[in-house]
Amino acid sequence: MVDELVRGLGLVPHPEGGFYREMYRASLTVETPRGPRSAGTAIYYLLPRGSFAAWHRVTSDEVWHFYDGHPLELLLVGADGRLERVVMGRDVTKGERPQVVVHAGVLQAAVPQGEYTLVGCTVSPGFDFSDWEMPSAESLAAMYPELSEVMRQLAKGSP
Repeated sequence: MVDELVRGLGLVPHPEGGFYREMYRASLTVETPRGPRSAGTAIYYLLPRGSFAAWHRVTSDEVWHFYDGHPLELLLVGADGRLERVVMGRDVTKGERPQVVVHAGVLQAAVPQGEYTLVGCTVSPGFDFSDWEMPSAESLAAMYPELSEVMRQLAKGSP
């Protein structure tokens, strides 16, 4: 199924892990402290079993949308340094959420809970790789010593 989704949706490897494809970039631009950006962008994002989205930050708000597959655990660390775990999925009776807002600057990582998870991410102002940060395991463990184990597990370069 994963191979069919990658081919069918035209996905390519993402630096955080998994596969993605930008599906929309608004032609309208807005001024930000970092310069002009698209008003909004949207991607498909696929995480197969055994992969994860490594810890990263985006300087814009991001909305995750659950589309298909198994639930996804989204891990979030805000300015207060507390770890929040949110499960995305269809079964709202089990507390799963079909949509999650991640505010600008929040550290985030994601782990599929089965064979695969297909989600979408909408970013406003629009995503630009120059507004994206993926800290190293060492820097994350130093910044969040009480969370060092999960920081190392889900950092770039982790198995």
